[in-house]
Amino acid sequence: MPLWAAVLVAGAAGFLLNLGSPPVEWWPLTFVSVTLALLTLIGRNIGGALLAGAVFGTVFFTTHLVWVGEFLGPVPWIALAGVEAVLFGLGAVPIALAYRWTVRHRPRGAVQLLALPLLIGGLWASREVVMGAWPYSGFPWARVGMTQVGGPFVEVASWTGATGLSFLVVTMCAAVVQWLRAGGLRFVRGLIPVGVVVVLLVVTPQFPTTSAGAFRVGWVQGNGPTGYFDVKAPGDVLAAQTTATRPLYGQPMDLLAWPEGGVDADPLSDARAAAALDRVVKAAEAPLLMNAATTRGGAVFNTSLLWTADPADRQWHDKVNPVPFGEYVPDRWFYELLAPDLVGLIQREYTPGTNSPLMEVGDVRVGLAICFDVIYDTVIWAGAKQGAQLFVFQTNNADFRGTGENLQQLAFARMRAVETGRAVVNVSTVGTSQVIAPDGATLESVGVDTAGASISTVPLRTGLTPSTVLGPWLTCVLVLASSVALAAAGLSHRARTRAGDTAHPADRPRL
Repeated sequence: MPLWAAVLVAGAAGFLLNLGSPPVEWWPLTFVSVTLALLTLIGRNIGGALLAGAVFGTVFFTTHLVWVGEFLGPVPWIALAGVEAVLFGLGAVPIALAYRWTVRHRPRGAVQLLALPLLIGGLWASREVVMGAWPYSGFPWARVGMTQVGGPFVEVASWTGATGLSFLVVTMCAAVVQWLRAGGLRFVRGLIPVGVVVVLLVVTPQFPTTSAGAFRVGWVQGNGPTGYFDVKAPGDVLAAQTTATRPLYGQPMDLLAWPEGGVDADPLSDARAAAALDRVVKAAEAPLLMNAATTRGGAVFNTSLLWTADPADRQWHDKVNPVPFGEYVPDRWFYELLAPDLVGLIQREYTPGTNSPLMEVGDVRVGLAICFDVIYDTVIWAGAKQGAQLFVFQTNNADFRGTGENLQQLAFARMRAVETGRAVVNVSTVGTSQVIAPDGATLESVGVDTAGASISTVPLRTGLTPSTVLGPWLTCVLVLASSVALAAAGLSHRARTRAGDTAHPADRPRL
């Protein structure tokens, strides 16, 4: 493919992946997008692969993350999308090298039809792993596997996790590419690897977890002024949550859940806020899971508190991954030189939490994730492994009103339900709040910019899915195995080159 065509196709592929993702969520387009993206990398040299990958990343991330600039303007949006696009482009280089270094193997042989698609799938998944961990704790927001949460293959995630699902989707697309290169319709047997992956995706059921009773959760979307630039007076957010909760009083519940930022004062040091929460707990006759910024030992935390009538029974969990440039500024001195006005808006410096993402409500264990912590696998794995029987995710989407951000984040909540085999209560300040069954189906929902409250009886589950147990190992194995396999392909290619084994002219690397 000429470079100019590769650039155009890569841009189109990036746009298609955005359409395959929430909020549009036309999941079949993901397969088209990935297939086109791989075609742009065949025969490319390093510079050409970097360009094609960066173009794909630029189109995808600028469209997918447009919500970043909703209130802060274009600079943070372009900066984040630009960094992600560069990293995505760098991750395209190993894929192009894999195609180049295996070109001397027979087009209809096992290496081209079986080994290479597996390697391509591993390299793509490895790129997602790296981008999800670096820099500044990474941004594992956009993954190929996440686009399948509304499709027929999502149950596979209970075995493989989102990363493993990404690997399988890309492997299937890469197998299609190799079949086309080997002759397409003239070589029907070449579709066997594709068929195997499709069958695995279709017939694999969700891993069963064990029923452990039911739990009544009252959840409240207060629709208060929780945005960064919302006009409000102290106590307005707490008042909005309290008002929206009142219809639930007098109804039996085991837990009352409020969203992230549902209390706009530190109840550990503000007596009036603490007294107001005491009144809520008394009226609800249930413990309250709420969230506020707290200060302890001179450090500021984004904290979820289980507020009970007896202070001795209270528990808390601090957000594990504060959002860089949102909840703290890494290397502040440097970024103040670049954008002092924007950086100056971020006054608080939240400290990462180290306590368990789990609380005990009676004899029931509730797993937690605060806002963007839901996108980090390790937080979810930790809660499940420590015995969570359901999950409550608290979030504040007020700074992204009118965008698709809340639905993109909600897709993670649905995926986490499938991965862990647990029900999820995803409660937001302004929407979208949902109760999600262990199979990812939506049981109840409150839309955006609406105050609402409900009491939902959700199933409790025990037992660990393979996704939870093997997730850390699978991530490491994919990265290490792909790296080793690529290195082996490079050494083999070099040895064949020295031996005088030449490639077909059409397969030689092009810009």
